[in-house]
Amino acid sequence: MLNSDTRFAPPRRRLLKAAAGLMTLLVTPAGLAQGASRVLAVRVWPARDYTRITLEYADSVRYSHQIVKNPERLVVDLEGVEFDSVLQSLPGKISDSDPYIKLLRAGRNRPGVVRLVVELKAEINPQVFTLPPAGSYGPRLVLDLYPTQPVDPLLALLEKDSPAAATSPEAAAANPHDTPRPAQAEKDAIKPARGNVRPITIALDPGHGGEDPGAVGAKGSFEKNITLDVAQRLKAKIDAEPNMRAMLTRDADFFVPLQQRVEKARRVQADLFVSIHADAFIRPEARGSSVFVLSDKGATSTAARWLANKENAADLVGGVNLGVKDAHLAKTLLDLSQTATLNDSLKVAKSVLGELGNVNQLHKGQVEQASFAVLKAPDIPSLLVETAFISNPEEEKRLNDEAYQDRLAEAMLRGIKRYFAKNPPLASTRPA
Repeated sequence: MLNSDTRFAPPRRRLLKAAAGLMTLLVTPAGLAQGASRVLAVRVWPARDYTRITLEYADSVRYSHQIVKNPERLVVDLEGVEFDSVLQSLPGKISDSDPYIKLLRAGRNRPGVVRLVVELKAEINPQVFTLPPAGSYGPRLVLDLYPTQPVDPLLALLEKDSPAAATSPEAAAANPHDTPRPAQAEKDAIKPARGNVRPITIALDPGHGGEDPGAVGAKGSFEKNITLDVAQRLKAKIDAEPNMRAMLTRDADFFVPLQQRVEKARRVQADLFVSIHADAFIRPEARGSSVFVLSDKGATSTAARWLANKENAADLVGGVNLGVKDAHLAKTLLDLSQTATLNDSLKVAKSVLGELGNVNQLHKGQVEQASFAVLKAPDIPSLLVETAFISNPEEEKRLNDEAYQDRLAEAMLRGIKRYFAKNPPLASTRPA
């Protein structure tokens, strides 16, 4: 008698192979061609500065794009990509308030090619580029839609200072999407809000944003949201002070490269740059507030060096278009001979750290230093505030509390005012 395993082995293998093939058909989405790439997610980040569309996919894709006129459209063809439920959901990702996009849609253009059509509200300058995997993201295709007239941070600041900038219904109707206005004409028409007295200008930099969430708390809190909330509260307090005004490097949930944050501060001729963050560490028991300034000699501690490296990696996660050269790069890199700026940074940092100690325990009793890219303005005193550890469950809860956010903002304001009371900016250094 033959061994049963020997007799039935070949048919059994064929049966199993057939069953496996059937299961593959059942779990494979209808119409998914073998070897085609899947779009895993589409994210849209609308803002006055620009709107970003990000497509995250499983494998590399080939693409081409063009601007089509009458009406204005950005058309992007994706080769080797399947038209699935993610792409079908695109129209619902655009809000009426988006400054630049009217509608986003996709469809099969020809076999193996999906066409994305971005219907626009006005002419734009698009930047289309790919990003390698970074952080928790896979490969990404990025569509950055910039206005043809770039947003001028100084103009925006002057508009808010001007009594003529009251938001009347007529003004709102004339500019419903808060899009940029002609720069020079507006500048010529605007007068300083407080006569000939030059207001102290403070650039507030809410860390992270858009594609870059920053640190994530145990309860799911995003650092980028907390930093924006605290920065907006601090801005309101500064704007309420006589002879002081504040500018935000971002006023919504969008990504700003580190170098552009510095450049925005220099464009408004800021007297102080304050970058606001919420710390994280591998151990949940780490806690306390910290204040950092730039180091020209190396980090003052291993933790400071680790934090600087983490914050400097924000451009990789957020997604910088490396194909665009920054014309101001040479001007904004650190000049190590300008020690006066670093000395002023230390003074204001000590003042702010002392006030934060009245609201939260301090992680370190002294100002720390490390090579933070965002602090490298050569002519502006700059500090980075780690409000608390979002990785600590107790501090994460407090960071989400509006009353606590307000106390943090109030403490930073007191520290800033105390510094400027002893170190007023020279009237001759920057015009009003």
